[in-house]
Amino acid sequence: VQLVESGGGLVQAGGSLRLSCAASGSRFGINRMGWYRQAPGKQRELVAAISDDGTNYADSVKGRFTISRDNAKNTVSLQMNSLKPEDTAVYYCYAEERIGGGYWGQGTQVTVSS
Repeated sequence: VQLVESGGGLVQAGGSLRLSCAASGSRFGINRMGWYRQAPGKQRELVAAISDDGTNYADSVKGRFTISRDNAKNTVSLQMNSLKPEDTAVYYCYAEERIGGGYWGQGTQVTVSS
């Protein structure tokens, strides 16, 4: 499975960005998709995920970020509003097949200036 991300960049605090990820090459269909992030010196953490069972968000982004998915196109998006400097990180798309393992995108940098 290949994941291609787009939409990162530099934005001022309070601004918005939208990340998108397109998945291709899945043989068994994709169940769960999500976004993780990793800031310098920190562990990779879940930001938001979406599956047949619903959505879940990290507490730090609830009410500011919204994850959505287009099953027909195998894409997942993350709308990020009211961005804060602490949201600065490399954001990674993740996809998990119904049968098999999980896959990661190459990462896209999000930088929020104060």
